Amino acid sequence: MTADFKPVSSSKISISELMLPSHTNFSGKIHGGYILQLLDQIAFASASKFSGNYCVTASVDTVNFLKPIEVGELVTMKASVNYVGRSSMVVGIRVEAENIQTGAVKHCNSSYFTMVAKDKEGKSVQVPGLILSNLEEVRRFRKAIKHNEAKKEFQEHEKVTKVNSIEDLASLDQYNVLLEIS
Repeated sequence: MTADFKPVSSSKISISELMLPSHTNFSGKIHGGYILQLLDQIAFASASKFSGNYCVTASVDTVNFLKPIEVGELVTMKASVNYVGRSSMVVGIRVEAENIQTGAVKHCNSSYFTMVAKDKEGKSVQVPGLILSNLEEVRRFRKAIKHNEAKKEFQEHEKVTKVNSIEDLASLDQYNVLLEIS
């Protein structure tokens, strides 16, 4: 067990990349899958920098695509560790796109990745504690706690829900679905 603590600032990473036509989807906007790839890379970099270990993606907890990104825009991703457990870290990532001709900047994406630190044998390893230096870092830490609690509650609910019960099937009548179960 380590007694080491590090400030959030020690996990901060920023990357910028010009969006090219090769990154587009069929509608001419930057493909969400390409953005996800970049998000995973920066989450890895932030978590590895903070923990001092190789890190793996345990889950992609939230990815909110808020605005489309255009070809020719400069995308900047800013990441930092918002929460730490024993071996896990929640990395928050903000994505902004800048029109490099006008200077206009838009917030395009917010994402949260849970990363786990690993040793050379691939076993989970303890990460340093997190030093919160301002109220914004406290807010992000508390938000991650609430999200983790909600995730655990959902997982527990999944264990006890009987998907094939009459009550469960009857509750689906409020949705836009037609049951044709034989």
